[in-house]
Amino acid sequence: MIEHDDHRPDMEIKGSRVHFLSYQSAEQWAWASAVILAGELRRALEQRPRARLLLSGGSTPGPVYEALARAPLDWQRIDVALVDERWLRPDDPDSNSHLVRSTLLHDKAANARFETLTRPGRSIEEAVATANLHANQAADAVVLGMGDDGHTASLFPGLRGLDQLLASAKAYVSVDATGCPGAGPWPRRISLTPAGLAPSRMRLLLIRGEHKRRVFERAMDGTDPLELPIRLAFTTPGARLRVHWCP
Repeated sequence: MIEHDDHRPDMEIKGSRVHFLSYQSAEQWAWASAVILAGELRRALEQRPRARLLLSGGSTPGPVYEALARAPLDWQRIDVALVDERWLRPDDPDSNSHLVRSTLLHDKAANARFETLTRPGRSIEEAVATANLHANQAADAVVLGMGDDGHTASLFPGLRGLDQLLASAKAYVSVDATGCPGAGPWPRRISLTPAGLAPSRMRLLLIRGEHKRRVFERAMDGTDPLELPIRLAFTTPGARLRVHWCP
């Protein structure tokens, strides 16, 4: 049950663009992250008929989603969607949809409305168009991740046409990440853009490990998202980026 935050960050750094919080343990990090998300969703539900939550995949956020699933919210009024997705069936074990279903959509969160980005029988162009229709509802909270190469969502350093994708007026775009090591064996993807991130009411970046902390600190020393796309998380106008880190 999540009602309030009993976990205090080990270190807190506030800036005009970034609020960085460092936790001593993975347990504190996961619960504190779940608490801040639950609080934002609760405030949204007090003000509007529905709340919207965008989630990232990867190996990092699972414990946070599992903790958030225990939050006593009116989950049937919460729309859960994705920051990005590999061009896979939503039930594929390597998809971000599968991660969200297996970590969040149970316990109290079982009744949330989940929007997958992919669907059997739908082309990638149709999937992107549908995602952009759903994006007309601004997200109350967006959970971002960051790869070792500084990518976020499915926007990778060296991605062909990255400058055009970053400048797109659409909330979601299709991505061909062929040749980008961070994309692994899944080059074809759908990704949120800065235009899709900008209206969000809260941005939360979840990272773990000393290497990713160093990558993020390097990102903070510049502003060019073509070099390190994670920079779009704090250079895109709108809500200040909140970063939760633990070893």
